[in-house]
Amino acid sequence: MDKKQYLEKVYGGLLGKCAGVRLGAPVEPTIWTYKRIRETYGEIRDYVKDYKNFAADDDVNGPLFFIRALLDNKDKITEKEIGRTWLNYTREGIGFYWWGGYGRSTEHTAYLNLKNGMDAPESGSAAVNGFTVAEQIGGQIFIDSWGWVFPENPEEAARYSQMAASVSHDRNGIFGGVFIAVCISLAFGSTDIQKIMDKALGWIPEDSEYSRVVKAVRDFHQENPDNWRLCRDFLERDFGYDRYPGVCHMIPNAGVCALSLYYGEGNFNRSIEIATMCGWDTDCNAGNVGAILGVMNGPESIGRRYREPINDFHAASSIAGALNIIDLPTAAKELAILGLKEKNESIPEQWLKGTFSDDLYFDYSLPGSTSGLRTSSEYLAPIGKGEDYNKKDCAVVLLDRLVRGNTARIHYKPYYRREDFDDQRYSPTFTPLVYTGQMLQINGEVEKMSGQRIALAPYVRDSAGKEIFNGAYIFPEPGEKVNIHWEIPQVSFAIDEIGLLVTNFDSEKYLGKLYVNSIEITGKKEFFIDFNEEVKEFGGLTRCSCVGGAWELEMDSLHVLTQEDFYLCSGPYYQENVLAETRLIPENGESHMLMVRSGGAETGYFFGLSEKNKVQLFKKDHEIELLGEADFPWIYEKEYKLSMEAIDNNLRCLIDDKELLTYTDSSALVSGMAGTAKLGGGRTRFLTLSCREV
Repeated sequence: MDKKQYLEKVYGGLLGKCAGVRLGAPVEPTIWTYKRIRETYGEIRDYVKDYKNFAADDDVNGPLFFIRALLDNKDKITEKEIGRTWLNYTREGIGFYWWGGYGRSTEHTAYLNLKNGMDAPESGSAAVNGFTVAEQIGGQIFIDSWGWVFPENPEEAARYSQMAASVSHDRNGIFGGVFIAVCISLAFGSTDIQKIMDKALGWIPEDSEYSRVVKAVRDFHQENPDNWRLCRDFLERDFGYDRYPGVCHMIPNAGVCALSLYYGEGNFNRSIEIATMCGWDTDCNAGNVGAILGVMNGPESIGRRYREPINDFHAASSIAGALNIIDLPTAAKELAILGLKEKNESIPEQWLKGTFSDDLYFDYSLPGSTSGLRTSSEYLAPIGKGEDYNKKDCAVVLLDRLVRGNTARIHYKPYYRREDFDDQRYSPTFTPLVYTGQMLQINGEVEKMSGQRIALAPYVRDSAGKEIFNGAYIFPEPGEKVNIHWEIPQVSFAIDEIGLLVTNFDSEKYLGKLYVNSIEITGKKEFFIDFNEEVKEFGGLTRCSCVGGAWELEMDSLHVLTQEDFYLCSGPYYQENVLAETRLIPENGESHMLMVRSGGAETGYFFGLSEKNKVQLFKKDHEIELLGEADFPWIYEKEYKLSMEAIDNNLRCLIDDKELLTYTDSSALVSGMAGTAKLGGGRTRFLTLSCREV
């Protein structure tokens, strides 16, 4: 398997995971039962619900963020590091996964154990949490990425997935994670799903309940190969929910996964449909099945009816708003990069642009990829119709009989609001990905079938007033290469569309095609947030995520009251050298802070008003360390401007433009978000937050 094929199979697995989750999510338990699904939808052959955009789901959040333990740690990781990854990327009590209560939700239970100082694997052990909690389904649904980064390497897939699952689970809760990850790893080198499953069983204990249910389904299939519903009845009778305690036990759902894989006979579409029609934990099971078969068969095997609505986009719900707008081809490249690094292999140069970076780069090189390219009019300018859907190295837009004055917007969406979603189950929070002053570059070509000429202009749209700002129009000749370079102008709030205006200014109808070869957005970023302009959305703010404490938008400020810690994160995720500032008013307590280079809830630098008549500089790298302090006679109810400049490993801290502290960190945190914080109880009014790369 060469690197190109590896990347395509990872992309297929990630697409398959998202398609399965999206198909199963509308009929999740407990309201939807197997009987009710059958009576309502009959034979499912397509998505049962349309979404404007599919809101974040725990089944995809886990694989995309827990795997970052490989990125965030220089040395070989253990369960402890994966547990710390849990703490770093989640907002406690909101989003990411089901916060169903200690002792009821396995993930919530593990999180609280970790937060209170317990390391993994103890955090997920049955000795601490009991077997009911430890054997729920979560150890399986978050595990796919450990198979994706260890292709045809079941030993490592098993070892790492066991560590990852043990953060929150034990025994059968771990065995399920190992089984699924090994199936995915083996699927990179085999197209025989039954052989894959037989081999994967060798990586879990033969006498385990997980092994027993998979073998029971296999044996039933051999005796009754033509009717999956008979097998579903068999599962209900011998392995049903009534036999296993807890809200969503691993074993019945393991049976559904096995059933879907056997009776689906390796066909991607049919397998995720069966997994959904079986009921129980529909999105989890269809997602795991899709993750395996998407790798085994590649992205071309996934029906267009399942791919097109996804449009290569997934909304995540981590603490980092800039990481929550997921472009699936970019995410696949990042996973493949991690996989090659684990094998000590070189990374293809073309994979590096736009990966693990605040820059955006879309090249449409993967089969059928769209990278979230959108049209304002399916009537005037549909994207990727007919044979053009699978055209490689470009996205194809049909310009369908535009008359004089017609304009279509062909764009990428770098920012989302609540209005863009039908639901908010897992409370995604977003930070804009595109900023004033950056450079937009679009490369493509125009093909004319009929008409005179077509006009193209770069543009952005402001989320607040939906106002459009565009550059000069060009009139490319048929076959002429289109190369647009444009500096992004100032907008009042946040850019939520960036792309091309396609307009016909001539008298004849225009019929033709626009080929988009690449879109690239690069350059230093700068943002300014006036909290008086923010709105509460998704349990956070429109451009910030908030963690901890109680807070409200009032008195032209963000008013924060907390007994413990509070973090507000915003801006680009990978920015390195920055100057950040906040204006704040301390009202009570002894911690009123500015934050830079935050990688999440567990890392960052903090500077601000601290103990009475002092300012202090802290570093958090899972543990809090005081780096320096200085005398400063601050008082309550007075406004202060806090500034922190981080250049390489040098930190410079100012209040009201007066330098008070400097520090050189020999083991510096190299990048991260900006924000505000409170490292202890009290009240603060935050007025503004700004940050620019220097």
